[in-house]
Amino acid sequence: MKFSKQTARLQTLCDNPRMDEIPDRPRSRRLASLRPALKFLRPYLPQVTLASLALVLTAGVTLSIGQGMRLVIDQGLTAGSAAILEQTVGLFALLMVVLTVGTFVRFYYVSWIGERVSADIRLAVFDHIIRLHPGFFEENAPTEIQSRITTDTTLLQTVIGSSVSIALRNLLMFIGGIVLLFVTDAKLSLVVVASVPFVVAPVILFGRRVRDLSRSSQDTLADVGSYVGEALRHIKVVQSFNHEPVDQSIFSGRVERAFAVAARRITSRALLIALVMLIVMSAIATMLWIGGRDVLSGSLTPGELAAFIFYAFMVAGSVGAISEVYADLQRAAGATERLMELLAARSLLAEPATPALLSPTGRGQLSFEDVAFVYPGRPDQRVLADIRFTIEPGEMVALVGPSGAGKSTLFDLVQRFHDPIEGAVRLDGVDLRTLRLADVRARIGYVPQESSLFSGTIRDNLVYGRLDASPAQLREALELAGAQTFVAELPHGLDTRIGEGGVGLSGGQKQRLAIARALLKKPELLLLDEATSALDAESEEHIRATVDELKGRCTILVIAHRLSTVRQADRILVLQAGRLVASGTHASLVEENELYARFSRIQFGREPVTEGDHAVA
Repeated sequence: MKFSKQTARLQTLCDNPRMDEIPDRPRSRRLASLRPALKFLRPYLPQVTLASLALVLTAGVTLSIGQGMRLVIDQGLTAGSAAILEQTVGLFALLMVVLTVGTFVRFYYVSWIGERVSADIRLAVFDHIIRLHPGFFEENAPTEIQSRITTDTTLLQTVIGSSVSIALRNLLMFIGGIVLLFVTDAKLSLVVVASVPFVVAPVILFGRRVRDLSRSSQDTLADVGSYVGEALRHIKVVQSFNHEPVDQSIFSGRVERAFAVAARRITSRALLIALVMLIVMSAIATMLWIGGRDVLSGSLTPGELAAFIFYAFMVAGSVGAISEVYADLQRAAGATERLMELLAARSLLAEPATPALLSPTGRGQLSFEDVAFVYPGRPDQRVLADIRFTIEPGEMVALVGPSGAGKSTLFDLVQRFHDPIEGAVRLDGVDLRTLRLADVRARIGYVPQESSLFSGTIRDNLVYGRLDASPAQLREALELAGAQTFVAELPHGLDTRIGEGGVGLSGGQKQRLAIARALLKKPELLLLDEATSALDAESEEHIRATVDELKGRCTILVIAHRLSTVRQADRILVLQAGRLVASGTHASLVEENELYARFSRIQFGREPVTEGDHAVA
């Protein structure tokens, strides 16, 4: 997906959860985009104060060097006074010591603040987006969000921990240098002042272009990172289909696009710096010509001219540094916009102001009351309509139906990943929308069709939903899931490390660990989405026996296509085109519902599979 070009106002962001729907922000705000980042500086005002004092001190000491040069030349060298020369050099040495200490303090605290603020922004963004509704990540690529959290915060760290300090220091030097120029010689100072508008104009003109190109450059770089992440996560599929040359070609195109944008940004920035320096150096050359004539005429001393030249170069260097830093600030403004977009995104799943409470001894009753649902991206297409059923505590219910019938959507509504547009989903008689999300999900154990495991140890994955699980509880969950044998045979048992996505384990092993993880929670409501699809016959039979044992102890809702799983359910619900078309036992549905009867005949091999039949369930 393509991210927005500019940051919208906060209210607009709140009303538009999709980042690509955010309207353009007026150009007039420019660096004002950095303002939201300032709130992250407030907790560190003592460090900011120390850094600021050190900044002022070092700038003041640097500015005093010009006056020291004037004294050395006019009173030490020209007057031939060795005593004055020694005193001046000694004072200069003292100033250098002060400058060294001040520079250390300034650099340390400014860099510390940059790193700390960058870390705080990363934490704030992650803490916010980890609680956004799942639909947000369907419409906004997680890999690009990852780029924002890493690349953009790193850019901000560089700016806050370096560029801002350089900008402020050079601003002080510029202001102090201008003042001392006028103190030294007002006539020559007018030459310097007259050149200021010619310096500021290109900074403003090119600065806007650099800022826009910086934002575009960051977006294209995020696009590059997104493609890499996706390709590497699915590396086996890439290589299985011999897709490497295609991926290389696509990636090369994206890299070249990112380079082209970066090259335009670099060109604009280089032109800005070169133009500023040309104007400044032209002004200095003019000043030297006028000042040299004044020295020859006796209206200006050599020391005063040397001091003036020193301050003129200092002012010129400050202007050049500020113009260069200005481009960095423009890039930081773009990064801040992107991060603030994430922080301003609002979840569609609002927590109730006064949440209802579930009974501590919950029963696990689940009911759908005339539920209808559409996905936000497809408002004209109803995924579910008029769904009404109740699952009693301890009952096992199976969901079957063609692909797209709405089975997985029902699971999403049960876990409140989405809210219905009509009707209500109730747990133990309480509308899920009146409960805290954490309270709803604490009662549910979920086993997805594609087992999601995380890099770390097997123990880390098992206790994912119950960190306080005891060794005995871990053993019980592994035994129920039929995973204790293969875990015990691993080199380090529960402490064996696995890769992201469970790399190093077979599909069946990953699925059994996912089942054990869900059972470890001791859920009141167990959701099984094709939980035995990757298991061999022996493991499936073990899980079937486990499910039989769990019946009556927790409520079970299962999506399944294997007849063994469907037949052991107390009741079967048949979905078609988002509607509940039949409900009953296996025997009754075979007699009364043609869709289920066809499903049963296909399972037994009595009817050839036609297009779409493979998706039944």
